Amino acid sequence: MLKTYFKLAYRNIIRDKAYSLINITGLAVGLASSILILLWVQNEFSYDKFHKNANQIYRISCNLVDSKTVGTPAGMPAGLKAEMPVVKNTVRIQPSNTTLLETGNKKFQEERVFYADPSFMDVFSYPLVKGDRNTALKQVDGALITQEMATKYFGKEDPIGKVIRKDNKENVIVTGVLANIPPNSDLQFDFILPMTSLARTNNDLKNSVWNNFNFYDYVQLDKNFDPSASNLLRLEKQIDQIFRKHDSMKATFQLQPLTKIHLAPEQQGDLPGHGNAQYVNIFFIVAILILVVACINFMNLATARSARRAKEIGLRKVAGAIRGQLIIQFLSESVFISFLSLLFALGIVILFLPIFNELANRKLAIDISDAKLWISLLGIALLTGLISGSYPALFLSGFNPVKVLKGNVKSMGGNLLFRNTLVVIQFMVSIVLLVGTVVIYNQLKFIRDRNPGFDKANLLYVPMTGDIWKKQQAFKNELKQNPLTSDFAVITDLPTNLGGWTVSVDWDGKDPRSQLSFPVMGVDEDFTHTFRMKLAAGRSFSRAFKADSNNYMVNEKMLSVMGLNASTAIGKSLTLWGNKGTIIGVVKDFNFKPVQQAIEPLVMPFNKIGGYVMIRTLPGKTNATVQALSSISQELNPAYPFKFDFLDQDLSNLYKGEQQMGNIFNLFAALGIFISCLGLYGLSAFMAEQRTKEIGVRKVLGASVFNLVYLLSASITRLIFIAIFIAIPLSWYAVNSWLAGFAYHIHVGWLVFFIASISALAIAWLTVSYESVKAAIVNPIKSLRTE
Repeated sequence: MLKTYFKLAYRNIIRDKAYSLINITGLAVGLASSILILLWVQNEFSYDKFHKNANQIYRISCNLVDSKTVGTPAGMPAGLKAEMPVVKNTVRIQPSNTTLLETGNKKFQEERVFYADPSFMDVFSYPLVKGDRNTALKQVDGALITQEMATKYFGKEDPIGKVIRKDNKENVIVTGVLANIPPNSDLQFDFILPMTSLARTNNDLKNSVWNNFNFYDYVQLDKNFDPSASNLLRLEKQIDQIFRKHDSMKATFQLQPLTKIHLAPEQQGDLPGHGNAQYVNIFFIVAILILVVACINFMNLATARSARRAKEIGLRKVAGAIRGQLIIQFLSESVFISFLSLLFALGIVILFLPIFNELANRKLAIDISDAKLWISLLGIALLTGLISGSYPALFLSGFNPVKVLKGNVKSMGGNLLFRNTLVVIQFMVSIVLLVGTVVIYNQLKFIRDRNPGFDKANLLYVPMTGDIWKKQQAFKNELKQNPLTSDFAVITDLPTNLGGWTVSVDWDGKDPRSQLSFPVMGVDEDFTHTFRMKLAAGRSFSRAFKADSNNYMVNEKMLSVMGLNASTAIGKSLTLWGNKGTIIGVVKDFNFKPVQQAIEPLVMPFNKIGGYVMIRTLPGKTNATVQALSSISQELNPAYPFKFDFLDQDLSNLYKGEQQMGNIFNLFAALGIFISCLGLYGLSAFMAEQRTKEIGVRKVLGASVFNLVYLLSASITRLIFIAIFIAIPLSWYAVNSWLAGFAYHIHVGWLVFFIASISALAIAWLTVSYESVKAAIVNPIKSLRTE
């Protein structure tokens, strides 16, 4: 029986090619869009699940009074393992600063270098393709490298035992080669060096301190441990108690499951590439909405052509077919079309996946040989077919055979309320997507154009690596002598995503119970001038005052924490890390972190450790400035390759995730609206077909084409206004929920909703006008002969 139904479905597709093409296109685009989004969603949820003991591994994070950080003390892992039997293993990780690595004539500055305890290979399951897993990190001068790095440095040679020169002062020996790190790993690295090598110079490690939070600490719990919320809370309280034995700082600790780190709320110190659960939820909802719109589109198109199959249904009923058989037949047809659409959808996915990967900055792949994938896809197609075919099946199977065979099908238009509801839902979704598109565009533009509190244009920076800081005086003299490089400042950190912080800040009158964390950025005498910053009070550091090396500048937000104002702050004492000094200047607040975060109180001591030299280039002289800097760098620091970056590009990169999200959202919003238009086209065809005789009569009586188009469009226009009325509060809530994630954002005014509403109306009128005009210009004699 089903075979017969599928044959009938095939014949109907061939017989009505235009309808079939529109229907299959709508479902295929809807399925393809949903598959692409769900591939991305699945990838976001897959992070770190490839580890053998993934469910036993937790990262320790710290909750301070006013912030959360993933940094933890160097002494904590050993302390926990000694006092908590449930902790079977621990590992500490610390990312390195930019590291110069050299072998033969190959020299590179590497960013993705980690130090880790030898237990790293026991806790995590990164595949080791060469070397001994048990000893690879136990050699103090050893190094693990990935396959990609092995090829980069040694070509086709066996890298085991090969020597790499590090920072132009020590050698490391390759003891193991790891498979390339999967993209869905929270830890992204190219080199792993033993923590024991860092311990030779790191005081935190030498003394196993508990009062500095500089390491990523992971614990592996016993496999028999029940990770219920109550049990984890009990362990966290135990960690707090152990910590208080070693330090009096007001801090509590949390166990983060390894597999949930990627989508957990971002904390201070999180590694690059952190995910966003809100975006996952948004796109999951978008995938469902697009699929719903595609199903509604199918329903409207199937209903629109119902009159063409009325006699077939009447004859089948007269021949003895019961309603249940007809329902199964029409459901079979819709499932057949859905499966056919799935094949086209897979073609679309395979074709556009590289483009989508570029938009999403992911390496998603679809494995056609994966049985689980096929089960999921077939399940989606089956569900789509059943849902989209349900209303047409019930509607068509309900035709009265007597009325149908007499030609009276015009009055059997189905449930008008239900059909209109479908159109309202379609355009409600479209309006929400349009509002989202406008708001995302405006917010991203706001981020790009917003003044961060300094002039970000024409600023480039050079990291002070190697011997540059040792030769700082000669370096600064060279910069001053060249007009291209004379406008510069030396800062410890970049004011883009400042990560350093401390609780060791005191002042007269500070509440002894207070324990706030403060970002710190060392600056020099030229900081405010080079960045074109404004002072609220006082002055900048000056070479005329030798005591300035022990003094401080702060921002306006710091004054509000201290209970001071700009007029009273100058001359007040401030102590940082036990070093007492005087506040000499107050800088007007500026953003030194992404705009998702509010400006925090900032302490700026005099820079004594180097970091970065920031140069303001002359307009149109950027290339010449870079060449001048390259010459100076090669002269004073020949062992290190010259490297520079632009500050405005760094600021732009902070919002790459938002930009990618905006691009993806715009793409799928356009596709969702396109599918909605197909559905509306189906309804306009249905309405024109239902009112063919009426149109002919009106035309004979003198109605113009405009009058007839207005007549056919009026009911659709009313439905769009209903959709607007419902969509505006929904979209207002949705976009404001997203904007709440930004400390600084646009205000969503009425203009956004007006633009989206007018756009929806224009799209609807353009879609309906084709069928309306076509029906209006038909010869009235031909129209009157249809009944």
